Amino acid sequence: MTEERRYMLLTGASRGIGHATVKLFQSKGWHILTVSRQPFSEECAWPSAGESHIQADLADLTQIDPLAATVRERLPNGRLHALVNNAGISPKGPGKSRLGLIGSDAGVWTQVLNVNVISTALIARALMPELEAAKGSIVNVTSIAGTRVHPFAGAAYAASKAALSSLTREMAHEFGRRGVRANAIAPGEIETSILSPGTDALVVAGVPMQRLGEPHEVAEAIYFLCTEPSPYINGAEIHINGGQHV
Repeated sequence: MTEERRYMLLTGASRGIGHATVKLFQSKGWHILTVSRQPFSEECAWPSAGESHIQADLADLTQIDPLAATVRERLPNGRLHALVNNAGISPKGPGKSRLGLIGSDAGVWTQVLNVNVISTALIARALMPELEAAKGSIVNVTSIAGTRVHPFAGAAYAASKAALSSLTREMAHEFGRRGVRANAIAPGEIETSILSPGTDALVVAGVPMQRLGEPHEVAEAIYFLCTEPSPYINGAEIHINGGQHV
């Protein structure tokens, strides 16, 4: 008998950590469904990328149920083995400056919290039957900015990532009895296009390993949390920051 092919849903797939995660999981034989507010990009040059992409704007919560329905249609056995919530937005001020409380109006807060936190909860809720059928794993991508004031990440972003850490604990508590594990990874400064100008000079000097992280290093941690070597890890948050948090 052949082993059942595993399916993962990944939000925020258009760059950086998302790209690296898709490539790693595909190399291990997984089928990936990707979600982004952008249409399919030709830069996503992995096999069947176009057919596997679902365009949805997670800031618009009315799109969650149609998204879940589309995912459900694409699961041949009704099983979703992994849900990786990587989508996240970090609005900037003029000149890509840090956006603090004074500069963040209700629209900024609503957009950031919808994408970074609320959609995560609603997607997991909508796809719980499929996750439960597979005894699947949820991985939420938080941030070092959720635990300390960051020189680039703004107030709404930081608050949303702290909330996502708390949400991960709630998921672990509630979903664990269903056989679904929920964990988080908290990246620090990873070499992606989301980094603000000046990161090297201002932040890397404070990282004990004296370098930026690589997207594939984050992807490896995500893969670990979605596979057999981590069967009893539930409600954890793994720091991937070269020791920046210590």
